[in-house]
Amino acid sequence: MENEPIVTINEGKLKGKVGMDFYGTPYYSFRGIPYAEAPIGKLRFKAPKSPIKWDGIRDATVEGKTCYSSNLQTATQSEDCLFLNIYTPSLTAPLKPVMFWIHGGGYVKGSGSTDVYGPDYLIAENVVIVTFNYRLGILGFLSLNDPSLEVPGNAGLKDQVMALRWVRDNIAEFGGDPNNVTIFGESVGGGSVHFLMLSPLSKGLFHKAIIQSGSALGNRGRGQYSTPLLAKALNLENCDDEQILNILRDMPVDKIVDLQEKVPDKYQVKYCRPFGAVVEKYTNADTFLFKDPLDVITMREYHNVPIIVGYTSREGYFVRYKYKKKQIDGDFEEEIPFSLNVEKGSEKSKNIAMKIKQFFYGDQEPSTENSNAFYLLQTDNMFVRSIYNTARYHSRSSKFPVYLYRVSIESRLNLTKRHYQITDYGVTHGDDLGYLFKNVRTPKICPGSIEENGIKTFVKLWTSFAKTGDPNPASQDPLINVIWKAVKQDEMNFLDIGENLTVGVNPERTRMRFWDEIEKICLKEM
Repeated sequence: MENEPIVTINEGKLKGKVGMDFYGTPYYSFRGIPYAEAPIGKLRFKAPKSPIKWDGIRDATVEGKTCYSSNLQTATQSEDCLFLNIYTPSLTAPLKPVMFWIHGGGYVKGSGSTDVYGPDYLIAENVVIVTFNYRLGILGFLSLNDPSLEVPGNAGLKDQVMALRWVRDNIAEFGGDPNNVTIFGESVGGGSVHFLMLSPLSKGLFHKAIIQSGSALGNRGRGQYSTPLLAKALNLENCDDEQILNILRDMPVDKIVDLQEKVPDKYQVKYCRPFGAVVEKYTNADTFLFKDPLDVITMREYHNVPIIVGYTSREGYFVRYKYKKKQIDGDFEEEIPFSLNVEKGSEKSKNIAMKIKQFFYGDQEPSTENSNAFYLLQTDNMFVRSIYNTARYHSRSSKFPVYLYRVSIESRLNLTKRHYQITDYGVTHGDDLGYLFKNVRTPKICPGSIEENGIKTFVKLWTSFAKTGDPNPASQDPLINVIWKAVKQDEMNFLDIGENLTVGVNPERTRMRFWDEIEKICLKEM
């Protein structure tokens, strides 16, 4: 294996380096590869443009700068941040399945950094791994309605499409198969996977999808029209789209990030996020999304591919460590999902709020003593309900299988729980990542431990799916001793990924029936 491999792509030559996987087997890495032109100057807030060619050999042994994140301005960040990283077992034929990872972070933070998403586990199964950065916050999700300004929103999602186009055009040079690409991501990265399934821009760019703890049907990744939000943060009255754009174009990037922090994020299911995916108000060649996600699914206009979708058993602890909340504020009308389109203060809203309170709390009032009810409500409202519906709706119309899972394994690799010192029962948001990627906080893995077995199980399921579209391994595996069945219409077959694997039907049956009844009430009274 060459110590300094050279690869030639459309834009020029790249020099990579050699790394070692979890088992000590060498692989090639190429980092900091530009997949688009730097989105600076006149390209700020615009759809990405193709990368510029370079002369000579570009050093691809170090990662590129990351995109600006909220509350985190460091020397490693830049507006010139549209870079990707490739990890491959070999550069030669036969071509290998490609796994294209989309990071989470609420569309306001995160990156494809190896410190967080090391390829050490997945690459051992002879697949090519791609990680990348995309624009975040105002820089990635400014949404203006004036067609003449050409800033309809979703620039960060259009970055994802551009990265996938780059993979299609170049990945064969790294030993990857452009005709066997699996997109996978977690949190809004999982939501991004779902949005890419619904966008006309991404047609033909991927062939399988894994949606982890996210969905285009929830509010976690949904954004808003920007002008009213930013005008208020800037203390401006009667401000139009063009004025906002002119102000932001001239504003230093660090001031833009400061401004972003002044825009309130209520982080409740009743509201969309300030910056996220939007249904664009006008269409052109760069339009990412022009219909509501549910309408795209209902009309069967999405990209038909095999899907894995799932969640962790207590996603809702996320609210505790992110927002320091241990109980509901007392207003159960705020817990009615925005997608149900119920006017706050109406009799319908008050009736539904009462039913939610009664179902989760019974005769008790919310307090820190019954905080588990609060976290269970947040688990459903922010994650499980939309994920469950994603599996249900796609299984009704897709010609390919949809596989549903729940994560319940608890070990030292549940890094989110460890970091925030959560001792209560359940696997929280992001805890699954420690079984797929090595990062700087990964503890030593002992042979035969629950941690090693968890890694092997996750990796085998995910890479089997990437290779064939079926997560059940082609050959016998001692850790995978069950058959993971696809969802069949309303028979919600699922796999529980615990210390041992178990299968069942209709996870969270009672809670999902309750939310079904709530939806029926809304539909009856519309």
